[in-house]
Amino acid sequence: MHDNFVDAILPQLAAGAAHTGALGFIFDGLHDGAPRIRVPWRPDLVGDPDTGVLAGGLVTTLLDHIGGLAVWTAMDAFHPIATLDLRVDYMRAARPGVDLLAQASCYRLTPTIAFVRGWAFEDDPADPVAAAQSAYVLNRSRSAKPAPAGDVGA
Repeated sequence: MHDNFVDAILPQLAAGAAHTGALGFIFDGLHDGAPRIRVPWRPDLVGDPDTGVLAGGLVTTLLDHIGGLAVWTAMDAFHPIATLDLRVDYMRAARPGVDLLAQASCYRLTPTIAFVRGWAFEDDPADPVAAAQSAYVLNRSRSAKPAPAGDVGA
């Protein structure tokens, strides 16, 4: 199912919701196995008109959403999830006029909780605008066999 999930379902999950469509989220593929979303810079997404810097709420939404995509990528399936905890550390302002990217990795998947690390950046993931640590509650159907607890990647 992996190819179909990555090619057909992940792009819909990345940009198919009303808010992600309105914000312009675009699925940018898997990079080293981790999903990535691109948000093209637009004037209506700016939080400070004097500087042209993107709104902090956009960055938080982006990191929460890419975290969910990381969970679904680790499960290689869609199951309902909910954000249990999200911590965002802002390291610097995003550069005005430049697209923003986000990437995340699910580093631990238990039968009920997924743990994720993510980051938002422009060109280089090593120079992040913000980093996130998050946890998501999994709501798998009772008929679905839970994934074994354990590390799923770094």
